[in-house]
Amino acid sequence: MAKDWPSRLKDDLRAALTQGAVRTPERSASGEAWLLRWALVCALVGSTLLLFCGYHAGFARVNGLAAQTPAWIWQWLTVLGDEQVAFALTLFFSRNCPRVFWTLVLAVLIGFAYTHSLKPLFAAPRPLGVLEPDTFHLIGPGLRAGSFPSGHSVTAAVFFGVWVYYGRSSWTRGLLILLAVAVGLSRVGVGVHWPLDVTAGLLGGALAVLPGAALARRTAWGIVSPQVHLALLALAALVTSTLFFSDGGYEAAETLQRLLAVSALGYAAWCYLIAPLTRRA
Repeated sequence: MAKDWPSRLKDDLRAALTQGAVRTPERSASGEAWLLRWALVCALVGSTLLLFCGYHAGFARVNGLAAQTPAWIWQWLTVLGDEQVAFALTLFFSRNCPRVFWTLVLAVLIGFAYTHSLKPLFAAPRPLGVLEPDTFHLIGPGLRAGSFPSGHSVTAAVFFGVWVYYGRSSWTRGLLILLAVAVGLSRVGVGVHWPLDVTAGLLGGALAVLPGAALARRTAWGIVSPQVHLALLALAALVTSTLFFSDGGYEAAETLQRLLAVSALGYAAWCYLIAPLTRRA
């Protein structure tokens, strides 16, 4: 019987993925509308800043307000835009919400292409590359280049945007958007991005969810295939494990990130290994 446990785990996972795929709708028209409205607001805000105030507009005000509040708040918020943290969070819902998980993976790839195609194209200097260090509030690593767009803002918009797409209540969707915006503003608060970088990042991340969801509908194998799912799960677990060795330069969030890594990996071990074998027993 002991030799049969891998096949039992596989059968249990296949059943869970099938049930999870049915649990989440293939398409959400209301979710699409929310993302498009969010992207439109980002475009309007960004265009207004650029046309009437310039590329650096709003930085001094937001960064100055951040200097008057505890630094740990901005560090905790900003790490939510780290890819490592995003992958760790997926371990809490990957098994029960495989469609959301697969959509997120596809949207992340699109968002990654958006970010890393624009950064070298614009080659915009960050605040530390323009301003004197003692003239603004800087927390964490002193980055100087690759300002536009904000990669953390893209990641936050993709992660929370996927849940906005599949969400079912307006207040939850609104809360998720506000959380993504807070992550974006934290990049200004820690002094590594201009507000326009954030609006462009949120815009690109929100729009990346739409083709991600469309691709997910056309590639059901990414949702119900145990082999594909386990490969992505292994990748997420590997990325999560890097949180034990790197805090992204934000020391106040180091303990939080390690607790997240332990919780996420432990929860995944329970859902994918311990609980299924216990049920079989």
